[in-house]
This record gives sequence, structure tokens and C-alpha cells, in this order.
Amino acid sequence: MRVLALKGPTGVGMVHLMEDHPDGGGEYEYTITDSPDAAVAKLISKEVDLAAVPTNLAAVLSAKTSGGVQMLAVNTLGVLYIVSRDASVHSLTDLKGKTVHATGQGSNPEYVLRYLLDRAGLDPDHDVKIVFAAEHAELATQVADGAVDIALLPEPFVTMVTSKDPSVTVAIDLDAEWNASVSDGSQLMMGALIARTDFVAAHPTLVEAFLDHYQASVHAATADVAATADLCQSHGIIASAALAEKAIPRLNLVLLTGRPMRTGLTGYYRILYDANPQSIGGAIPDATFYYGAD
Repeated sequence: MRVLALKGPTGVGMVHLMEDHPDGGGEYEYTITDSPDAAVAKLISKEVDLAAVPTNLAAVLSAKTSGGVQMLAVNTLGVLYIVSRDASVHSLTDLKGKTVHATGQGSNPEYVLRYLLDRAGLDPDHDVKIVFAAEHAELATQVADGAVDIALLPEPFVTMVTSKDPSVTVAIDLDAEWNASVSDGSQLMMGALIARTDFVAAHPTLVEAFLDHYQASVHAATADVAATADLCQSHGIIASAALAEKAIPRLNLVLLTGRPMRTGLTGYYRILYDANPQSIGGAIPDATFYYGAD
């Protein structure tokens, strides 16, 4: 079984599994990349069988391959946080009249932020000024250098800036804001495990075994953060063990399958679709997209 993992939060829950079944171990073979485009190419060309990717990319791939990809599990909930040097910012309503710097223009971070601002009673186009940077690392550097006071960042960049400058704190957890403001059963589900549909059909026993191993890996990742941080560094998922150890508690690692996966994602995809249909491939995935969710 050939498995691809992206560097960053979506790959963290897999590191104990990588350690138990290293590359070339005969059971699982791993590819690690920092490029979502590489994940797309390798799945379409059938160079890999399973992949840990962002949930919106999973939907895009399903549309691009006409159902050639299935969702096996959600592995990461919200990893987006608003960090602030402004001590007056504790909630979304406190952002009225302020400037928020962010990354992800035209993608999930922008759509999630705008949706939650609207739910908080703010007009994202008039009550808050949103300024976009091209990359997470660029924005994190601007915050750490004091050029930006309020920013929307994902982990582990949140930990990078709060570690460098103690005056910058985590002011707002967007995962908590989502849970407090959304009542349709959806969750802020940002990372997932997907597989080629033909591979799942041909090897159902192998897929079930991998999910069991993956569940154990996620449990180990949350139970022993220090050991997980070391593995993140050794497997190239997060560059620094020290950084990973501080970031992991805010990664919201899970392994949700079946009905909970489908219920949580359906509402989330609806919100992304309403913001921009192309963000999830032009259509909300149907029931066949969700493995084991009948």
C-alpha cells in the first residue's frame, strides 16, 4: 500500500504509523511532500493509493476524477487561529474596525474567516479590513517582526510567532468559534485521508487494516506529544521537534470515519460551496464519496 502524506498538520497523526511501518517495510510505502499539486498528480497517475490531504482538495480530486477518489476519514479539525499583539482582541466581535492580515485568499482560510465574521454579526467587507499575504511563512515573519499586529494563521506558524514574541498571543480559536456558531452538525474539518476508489474496491481488507493502524497512530500522537514531536522532525513532517511539541495540542488531531465524517463534512462543504463552488470542485460530493458512511 503506497501512502502519501503532506508536511504539516495533516501528516502529524500518521507519524507513529510511519515509525512502525517505515519506508520499504513491505507493508506500507510512504511518500512525503509539501506540495498539494504533487498529491493530485500522484493520485491521478495511480502512483499512490492513499493520501492525507486538505478536505477541500479531496473534494476537488473527486470531481476531477469523476468519483475516482473516496474519503476514508477526517484526520484534522480546525488549525486556524487569530493571533494578536492587540490585548483588546478576545472574540470575533472585537475585530470590528480593525485590520486582520491573513493567507489563503480565494481558499478555505478566507471562506472560513468571512463566514464566521458574518455569523458574529460583522460585515467582512466593511466592518473588518482583511489584507492578504501570499504565504504563511511570509505573514508569520511579519507578525514576529512587529510589522503586523493581528493575523489569521494556521499551526505550526501560530506556535512559531508566539514563541518568538511573547507579546503575541492566541486571541481566537476558529475551531471553537465554528462549534459555537454553527448548528447544522458540521465541523471545521480541514484534513482528511482519501484513497483511490478502485483501490478501495479491490482491497477492502487492507483498507480496514490501515484505518485500524491509523487510529492507533492518532491515539499515540495525542497521548505522547513529546515522542510525536520527535517523530515529526525525523520524518520531515514538521521541521523542528521543539516547534512540533508546542503546536500539536492545537492541531485537533482526530480520526473520524463513517457517519460522523459525512455529517461533519457535508455542512462544511456546503459553506465552502456557497462561498465559491470551485473551492470544492464545482459540486458538493454525493454519498458515494464517503467510505463506510451508509
